Amino acid sequence: MGYGVYQDRHPEPQVEPDPTKKTLVILGTGWGSVSLLKRLDTENYNVIVISPRNYFLFTPLLPSCTTGTIEHRSIMEPIRTILRQKKASVRFYEAEASSIDPDRKVVRIFDVSEVRGDITETEVPYDMLVVGVGAENATFGISGVREHSCFLKEIGDAQKIRKRIMDCVETAAFKDQSPEEINRSFTWSSSVDFFEEDIKKLVPDISDRFRVTLIEALPTSCPCSKQLIEYTESTFKEEKINIHTKTVVKKVNDKTVEAEDLMSRIPAQKDSRRGLAVNEYLVVQGTRDIWAVGDCAVAGYAPTAQVASQEGTFLARLFNNMAKTEALEQNISQLSSTLNLQPGNSAAISREIEQYERQLRRIKDVKPFNYSHQGSLAYIGSDKAVADVTWFNGNVAAAGSLTYLFWRSAYISMCFSTRNRLLVINDWFKSKVFGRDLSRE
Repeated sequence: MGYGVYQDRHPEPQVEPDPTKKTLVILGTGWGSVSLLKRLDTENYNVIVISPRNYFLFTPLLPSCTTGTIEHRSIMEPIRTILRQKKASVRFYEAEASSIDPDRKVVRIFDVSEVRGDITETEVPYDMLVVGVGAENATFGISGVREHSCFLKEIGDAQKIRKRIMDCVETAAFKDQSPEEINRSFTWSSSVDFFEEDIKKLVPDISDRFRVTLIEALPTSCPCSKQLIEYTESTFKEEKINIHTKTVVKKVNDKTVEAEDLMSRIPAQKDSRRGLAVNEYLVVQGTRDIWAVGDCAVAGYAPTAQVASQEGTFLARLFNNMAKTEALEQNISQLSSTLNLQPGNSAAISREIEQYERQLRRIKDVKPFNYSHQGSLAYIGSDKAVADVTWFNGNVAAAGSLTYLFWRSAYISMCFSTRNRLLVINDWFKSKVFGRDLSRE
């Protein structure tokens, strides 16, 4: 860990990209885009990253921010820190992509900085484009969801939920509140641990009125094996969580631009509704030199971080191979020209050409993208978790307190930097020793 910190603080000098090489533009800084950047050899391209968000967010730990278990900055990694670790420098523009012109091969962007009074627009040309802009929150057509509910996708969402929870706590604790108002304020779909371990100590007079309700349209409370479903639901009952499965929300009362633009310009995308339809190599159907990853790509897989990460890794391997292929083909072409000019060295040159051709065949043999499910992890409260993990040719199902430790260690290992690992561990330690932070902000 100490060596990791040293590397983060003392990165190697970067080389300037070769202007004669192709320009690769990447839109977005989510799981797909960052997984691509982490494994891409940036010396092979002039890489430009464009996103209105100048950080990567470790979304699996975002729910912990809503109750103060983890501070939101502990799961944010500045994108420039990630780019500084690459061998060749990468340009980053904090901007919104307003449109893509696949014919002229340009992306139109505008500055989203609050410093500027006016909107500054410009165009960024590309040779190759990767769209990883994510997707909008789905409301499933339920009336009132967008107006009266809290989503959990970005840092702002977690902060909004945290404020809402503490508003409800303070409202319920206010002088002369009716029992009905207290019950309404304390009916939540949130973490029961927060109330059991922290609110009860600090607001004991009203804590016994706290209720958590889980509403799920599917027949089960979680997408796990039957054994884990039964364990999860029995744990929820012990924690006095009300479960309503096979229940569809009909109405809620008060008590991305790039993909849409591109879809409208490409005839092959006219029947795609959820996002950009891609082929088995993640190429946007109906285009050339445009790829899509993550939630904005429709590849037949669930829109999860695990899928987006594997798609980004696949594209990095594909782009690295494309660069190597181009270099080998140039070497073969040069040697073939030399063979005609220097007939005396024909045997040695022919052997070198054969060696390059063998390398070329191996590199060109890139299999289509195939998602490999590594398993599912879920925290279910009371320091317990469930895990359904792929192991060799089967699955291993586990649940309980030891699985909770495995859940924590797995997420720590998946953090993108040593800095984030240390911050998350520190937050977990603080919340365990001193309790969660109950301040509203």
